Amino acid sequence: MTYRQIKERAARVRQIPLVAVLSRLGAQPDRQDRSKWHTEQGALSVTGTKFISWRQGVGGGGAIDLVLHLKGSDFKAAVAWLSDNFPDASSTMTPQQPAESCLRLPPMVPDNLARVCRYLCLERGLPPDLLEPLIDAGSLYADNRANAVFLLRDATSLPVGAELRGTTTVRWRGLSSGSRKDLGYFSVGPATAAAIVLCESAIDALSFLTLHPAAHCISTSGATPNPRWLPRLLAKSKPIYCAFDADDAGDRHASAMLALYPAVKRLRPCQHDWNDELCGVCLSTPGQL
Repeated sequence: MTYRQIKERAARVRQIPLVAVLSRLGAQPDRQDRSKWHTEQGALSVTGTKFISWRQGVGGGGAIDLVLHLKGSDFKAAVAWLSDNFPDASSTMTPQQPAESCLRLPPMVPDNLARVCRYLCLERGLPPDLLEPLIDAGSLYADNRANAVFLLRDATSLPVGAELRGTTTVRWRGLSSGSRKDLGYFSVGPATAAAIVLCESAIDALSFLTLHPAAHCISTSGATPNPRWLPRLLAKSKPIYCAFDADDAGDRHASAMLALYPAVKRLRPCQHDWNDELCGVCLSTPGQL
């Protein structure tokens, strides 16, 4: 079989429903959670064409990625297995665009969690009782390099990426491989809050919530004027504030967002960002939105 033939067949079998592949491989659906399946590689959560492995902290999109994960085979073998087990798909399905890049979340390393918590509490001024529910929910954890990992979730709560923040002597920030910040975000605060506040980072979102406990705070994982998920939030008819940093980039992207979405209002920190604001007031009594 030529490379072109393999590529064409892959485009077809990639569309095979993930639940069909799971059933053929002997996976068992969870009795209580319809999106959860139990496999030899551990539990998986499935939403449409995407899946996430909680044990290994990896995910992907499409039937080929799922077979690669569950069988440990190479790409060519995965396509061949799907073709053999779903012969109708190989000949009748219409090719589609390639699946999204595979999401690779850093594995959890509980031994490093104390370091992450010390950094967030002592150096960033965040209260421990704000972090505990996030840790319990798996939305905040430590990886093998003692980075703070903040999960980005889509509208169905499925992880679509993660913000990483260095907590050792090497201070840096970034996103895990395959993250799709256009599909989801890190959020904190009551879902029933009257107002939604958009910040540039997870730490800023946590800082703003510390200052304004009644807000629902979202990280855009970097200043961006047109997040793909923003129209869905606007449809909730709640006040939305763009609280990007007080610098040239933050002001520029905030202005662009307000031009695109006039309903959004600008909320500018007095200091550079909301964590500076938090540390500057030493957790004094917060104001009101």
